[in-house]
Amino acid sequence: MKTRMLRDIEVSEVGMGCMAFSHGYGKIPEEQYSIEAIQNAHAHGCTFFDTAEVYSPNLEGIGHNERIVAKALRGVRDSVVIATKLMLREPKVENVLDTVRCHLEGSLDRLQTDYVDLYYLHRLCAVPVEKIAEAMGRLIDEGLIRGWGLSQVDVDVIDRARRVTPLTAVQNIYSMVERDCEAKVIPFCARHNIGFVPFSPIASGLLSGKITPRTEFEKFDDVRNWVPQLSRENIEGNLPIVEMLKGFARKKNASPAQISLAWMLHKYPNVVPIPGSKNKQRIIENLDAADVELTEEEFSALEESLGGLKVYGHRGLGGL
Repeated sequence: MKTRMLRDIEVSEVGMGCMAFSHGYGKIPEEQYSIEAIQNAHAHGCTFFDTAEVYSPNLEGIGHNERIVAKALRGVRDSVVIATKLMLREPKVENVLDTVRCHLEGSLDRLQTDYVDLYYLHRLCAVPVEKIAEAMGRLIDEGLIRGWGLSQVDVDVIDRARRVTPLTAVQNIYSMVERDCEAKVIPFCARHNIGFVPFSPIASGLLSGKITPRTEFEKFDDVRNWVPQLSRENIEGNLPIVEMLKGFARKKNASPAQISLAWMLHKYPNVVPIPGSKNKQRIIENLDAADVELTEEEFSALEESLGGLKVYGHRGLGGL
């Protein structure tokens, strides 16, 4: 698979979000299935795997997903890039470096590694981002992390953080139906050599073409029940976008999801999407989006078509 750079970290052009093996999409698979799915992705050329300390069933407990990732990537650690995230929920943080280090040490233990390639602050918290950046710089100097990042942030926060310690990547929501970051965030990141890592790049499955107004999502621990674009009425409203993608997919002998990923890869050289799935076949399909080449004419036609279609439902930076 082709590669891209997140500042000075080389990753596969499409990465893998591992969250669904632990949280967010209903009943989780058996652990062995999840391990095999991650290993299959690596064998297929994926070198970039994204997890977080809070990814556990129903967000209860710590580290379920990190442990799965560790088991799956045991033996190939030197050939992969592992990203994980810390969530600072402490009501009061006296020593930021010690607190961040404590979270990191827990992740290192669960991931069975002595360093993390990319360590994100999962969400902004009461601690000033400059203090987080300073702590991350110390951890980079100590060799415990190779780079650091922020998630769901705007340009002001990114700029404040990077002035203290250069940022490796920003992970925000971004897809054909969540395009807020195009105005300022992605261009700002490009100017300052910061990678941009879209999560939910297929809009929680909407852009796969497999969700209809009749789709029943799971009742327990399924984020699709509250994703704005996936209410019944908004799925109906967004069907023209899905049908447009299906049309392009037929012409390119690809899937709608692959077209949506190829679109963002073509548009921005600093973008590395991390689609997530708990289905082995879907994971490989998503990775193969890196092989879908759009011509300038095809890309322009996609842009024009998107520009003429209304999006129903909006999640944005506030919709965490």
